[in-house]
Amino acid sequence: MQVVATQIRSGQVIVLKGELYRIMDTTHVTPGKGNALVQTRLRNLRTGLQTEHRFRPSDKVEIAHISTKEMQYLYSDGSNHYFMDLETYEQLPLPEEQIGDGMQYLLPEAVVQVDFYDGQPVGVELPNTVVLEVVETEPAMKGATAAGGNKPAKLETGITVTVPMYIEPGTKIVVDTRTGAYVSRADKG
Repeated sequence: MQVVATQIRSGQVIVLKGELYRIMDTTHVTPGKGNALVQTRLRNLRTGLQTEHRFRPSDKVEIAHISTKEMQYLYSDGSNHYFMDLETYEQLPLPEEQIGDGMQYLLPEAVVQVDFYDGQPVGVELPNTVVLEVVETEPAMKGATAAGGNKPAKLETGITVTVPMYIEPGTKIVVDTRTGAYVSRADKG
């Protein structure tokens, strides 16, 4: 389906130069001089790499028809990551490049959306936030408050995020998978 560039929105998948891209962000720019533009940040579904692309408002953009299936992440064997279809229990191996940075937020048994294009898996869509446990960080400072600064913390998946000074090892926190940023402490209970 073809639409004009002003109709594209974040989250849609487009075909650009024969490749599939998920639109991560769109901004309509009207400079003081010159023509208006639609500035986009795109993620290649095959390679996971992000790029920026500008469209003129009148450019035609092809929207890809993507189907999704809810699947559960099972395990990795080094070269592939295995997901199970929650309806048929079939296992699907996906190579690292189809998942991209998403692996740093996945724990076994996590449920995600796997995208399919023409019957072939093309990527994994994570929830906007995930709850992960802090496994390593500096000790909390006595009297530290939310406004008291930040420190690095290593999470159970191996990634490091910046957290407030009062966060201690063992604390479960909410992390935004789109930005990799600390959001809040996870609710207890």
